[in-house]
Amino acid sequence: MTSTLPATEARPSGFVPYRDPSFTTAERVDDLLSRMTVEEKIGQMLQLDARDDLQDHILRRRAGSILHTSPERILEANRLTAETRLQIPLLVGEDCIHGHSFWPGATIYPTQLGMAASWDADLIERVARATAEEVAATGVHWTFSPVLCIARDLRWGRISETFGEDPYLIGELASAMVRGYQGDGLDDPTAILATAKHFAGYSETQGGRDASEADISRRKLRSWFLPPFERVAREGCRTFMLGYQSTDGVPITVNDWLLSEVLRGEWGYTGTLITDWDNVGRMVWEQKVQPDYAHAAAAAVKAGNDMIMTTPLFYEGALEAVAAGLLAEDDFDDAVARILTIKFDLGLFENPRLPQAELDAVVGSAEHADLNLEIARRSIVLLENDGTLPLASSASSPLRVALVGPLADDAQTQLGDWAGGSGQAGWLDGQPREMITTVLDGLSAIDGWTVEHARGADILTLAPDPLGATFPDGQPRPPLVVPSQPDQRMLDEAVAAAEASDVVVAVVGDRIELVGEGRSTATLELIGGQNALLDAMIATGKPVVVVLLASKPLVLPPSVAQAAAVLWAANPGMLGGQAIAEVIAGQVEPSGRLPISFARHVGQQPTYYNQLRGQHGDRYADLTQAPAWVFGEGRSYTTVEYADLTVARTEVGLQDDIVAEVTVSNTGERPVRETVQLYVRDLVTSVSWADKELKAYRHVDLAPGESARVGIRLPVAECTIVDAAGLRRVEPGAFEVLVGPSSRNSDLLSAGFEVR
Repeated sequence: MTSTLPATEARPSGFVPYRDPSFTTAERVDDLLSRMTVEEKIGQMLQLDARDDLQDHILRRRAGSILHTSPERILEANRLTAETRLQIPLLVGEDCIHGHSFWPGATIYPTQLGMAASWDADLIERVARATAEEVAATGVHWTFSPVLCIARDLRWGRISETFGEDPYLIGELASAMVRGYQGDGLDDPTAILATAKHFAGYSETQGGRDASEADISRRKLRSWFLPPFERVAREGCRTFMLGYQSTDGVPITVNDWLLSEVLRGEWGYTGTLITDWDNVGRMVWEQKVQPDYAHAAAAAVKAGNDMIMTTPLFYEGALEAVAAGLLAEDDFDDAVARILTIKFDLGLFENPRLPQAELDAVVGSAEHADLNLEIARRSIVLLENDGTLPLASSASSPLRVALVGPLADDAQTQLGDWAGGSGQAGWLDGQPREMITTVLDGLSAIDGWTVEHARGADILTLAPDPLGATFPDGQPRPPLVVPSQPDQRMLDEAVAAAEASDVVVAVVGDRIELVGEGRSTATLELIGGQNALLDAMIATGKPVVVVLLASKPLVLPPSVAQAAAVLWAANPGMLGGQAIAEVIAGQVEPSGRLPISFARHVGQQPTYYNQLRGQHGDRYADLTQAPAWVFGEGRSYTTVEYADLTVARTEVGLQDDIVAEVTVSNTGERPVRETVQLYVRDLVTSVSWADKELKAYRHVDLAPGESARVGIRLPVAECTIVDAAGLRRVEPGAFEVLVGPSSRNSDLLSAGFEVR
């Protein structure tokens, strides 16, 4: 490669331009690339597991990046890098998904789905900023977050990693998270690289099974799956991770239409692409679309991949591909240039950003704990309430609470997936117990309450997988889940506690063994002895408050229709137990709104609200199609009324805005934070389309008896469909703007307008 560095005056002997920060990033990349051998270029494209042989990774394979590491391994890797010819610094990556997942003592926030229930982009940006500060302090430069997948089939094991089922809400919250991670720019020492994943359509699974064929047309991708990715691409998300799946029989890793035509072409994306775990190897040993690693490496490079995650044999395969004429030596240049650009922009050549001596003052700080509690409070959704909540007590009338359920005091399960104890990191069994407030801890801290705890049921045990302990690539194979049977002794203990109480709080849900990659479920029902426990609690006649501490929407037994209240808390993070207790006690008003719909039965899948119009009938022969609780739904401890929806103009053009106003009134006796939701319905479309789509929302805080006139401005240009040619456009004709507290038709006021 010929250098394009500008002519300069005489330099001292041994001067190396790429080492000089006075040159631009482009100039430094150009100079360094011109000095690299083909082996060094291929090595820069490798991201390898730091738990393996670091010396082999760095000195033989010349790896450009490592992941799954520790301060000691980072320092050792940095020492080894100093022994290499060009001393190119390493990029250190990690799955810091909702906090610094695998760092003991890091702040673990609610899961992404839990945070989404806040519908608060500013709050989520603050969480990502705080996470970046903790991650950067430990010598990690890159988080594989946020997830922009759309939740479709609730059986999928990775639902908790999503922001829910709506593309607009996903785009809002993911964009905020990217801003938080990347801060004011990568030259900020607390900034880390954000990763938009999994590009694209990974969540459109077959039967809810993880990483299966995603049977999605290009028009369907453009309609719903791509818009959140396009938004963060144009807003500067520096890296994209590719999904495991194939579409139209082509693995995403080598999908030229998605990577070249759309991402690099139409969107002009110049950032860095990273494969997911062993995507290149999977084309050989799992998907069987490549005969060997040489052909797989050649296909991956030509498709535009930059960083190859944990496929060590990519190194040998790429060299073999060059020797066989499948690749030219300069075919690696574009990928390596993008990787080097990140390293120069992060300033790693001047400061490799090693673990900081004072990191304990940053990681798990009191300030971050306060933020953790704030978003945990905002993530709790009150689904049902007959007036029992909030629970009240007084000095003269103390409250006796029976706290039952297998998750009432399960600290690690409360944190959810990607949180230390969830199995992806063999070096960490869980987060420090003293940092976690369980529901038992939270309720026990409420003044005037006497809490008696009875477990009541177990959920599961584990058995070895008969196919072996590992997959063909050496990764651990999850053990088999064996549901626990109801235990009469435990049930009797819980019934006795309930009968001696004023109220029962039952904490049920799922465990980490049922959540995550490779852990999709065939059912959505509570497993083990949990249904029997709820039935027994309801049968006591005591008011029962059901707390669903679950990674995703689950199906509750019919007896819960007689419960006094139901709350969904997702996996609420370290201080989730305190937040749940405060909501139950009325110290905090419930304000969460569902980012995802709840099914009544697993056979209803899919249940997302924005499905295409047009089918025979509106129910199954044996069951309604309506979800149990719908997207956007959530109750308060007061009553709220919507009235007098108007639009400023009923005829608008493509360059105009729709200005909708509605009166929102707090007609109860407690304050409320209401999430005012605006949907748009295109009444007649040239192709099949969703009946309504979320386009905007606003938060409004109202004191008891207070009313507010809430205005929402929406550009007409946002009222688009994707036509039969795959083009996104606004079609002229009649529309409705729909405003209310949820996506349920009966909750929405409507006003018409026409686009001319």
